[in-house]
Amino acid sequence: MTLKRGLPIAYDAIVVGGGAAGLLCAITAGRRGKSVLVLEASNKLGKKILMSGGGRCNFTNLEIEADNFICNNPHFVKSALRQFTQWDFIAMVAEQGIAYHEKTLGQLFCDDNAKDILKMLTDECDANGVDILVDIEISNVSKVKQYLIKSNRGEFSSDNLIVASGGLSIPTLGGATGFGYKLAEQFGITVNQPYASLVPFTLTGKLHEISKTLSGVSIPIVVSVSGKGFSESMLFTHRGLSGPAILQISNYWNLGDTLEIDLLPSLDLKIEFFNEKRTNPKSTISAFLSKHLPRALISELYLHWWCRDSDAERTLHNYRDSELQNLADQFHVWQITPSGTEGYRTAEVTKGGVDVFAISSKTMQVKELEGLYFIGEVLDVVGHLGGYNFQWAWSSGYAAGTHVN
Repeated sequence: MTLKRGLPIAYDAIVVGGGAAGLLCAITAGRRGKSVLVLEASNKLGKKILMSGGGRCNFTNLEIEADNFICNNPHFVKSALRQFTQWDFIAMVAEQGIAYHEKTLGQLFCDDNAKDILKMLTDECDANGVDILVDIEISNVSKVKQYLIKSNRGEFSSDNLIVASGGLSIPTLGGATGFGYKLAEQFGITVNQPYASLVPFTLTGKLHEISKTLSGVSIPIVVSVSGKGFSESMLFTHRGLSGPAILQISNYWNLGDTLEIDLLPSLDLKIEFFNEKRTNPKSTISAFLSKHLPRALISELYLHWWCRDSDAERTLHNYRDSELQNLADQFHVWQITPSGTEGYRTAEVTKGGVDVFAISSKTMQVKELEGLYFIGEVLDVVGHLGGYNFQWAWSSGYAAGTHVN
């Protein structure tokens, strides 16, 4: 693409960001007959789409509700989610003949490859005349009558600038530049402190030694913090804790908070101990626990940390009921204070971002600045694990694409 007579190339809408939100926005505006340009900072479109869900893209969830999203205005997401629902995106997928399946908890994945979703989006862009440039470095954005973008590929102008540049998560993908935050601040829009979220925790000291030894062990748990809890699996890693339950709770965790983990959520361990003491009094605690927990976890957590050496072979009939109660409490309310998270390197999303109180929930346009829109992860909206953040991308992208003039 080259400049004509030294003038910027003009479009009806310029979308900065070639990820999920940006591409859906471009398609929607293109279908309305708008001329659209997508500018992508990395060398390839949709890298996050391609890597998500283990390469099969968890593209939405059957159960989409406003309660699945965290935002300092809890009502903000409702309008966009109504305008373009999970069923609308599922219809797009079905129309293209992309096979998909429900994995767990309403999560929808491609049967074959995430490339199918990206190809669907790029094919729709082509069909609707959307121009796309990758490896774009934007050096300046200004507004007089129109928005003027100066870049390493030339200058472009438009009445509508849609920012879909994402957050700071997974910088190795090449698009986590913080562009959207800087642009918002340039135009006087508040940006709330970004944090890595949907992210594993790191541990130190004895807890780190245990997690490193147990690396690869996964168990179902219930984890809670500040009155919010999730029931899914937890994975020990060589740095700390991961797995769906841990990623979910990271959305609600702040540095210094203590997690409460129920290691045996399907049992009332106190009652089970009492029953075992009555029916099998010569059994040991570790022998009983081995029916319900991995032996490696029992060895590291119970035998090497929680119990005294003299208790290792102590039989149940030698325990007082109060001792069994205390031990049950340790397994049901294991308290851990993470030292931190693995940060943006492995975070699936960024919590924080452009303050939604500056944005119209219907159109995604900045309330006080005509023609400037923010969509997707760049906004201070973060969803639960399981396809919710993709749905927010589709819905917010559609809302903006529908309302650009």
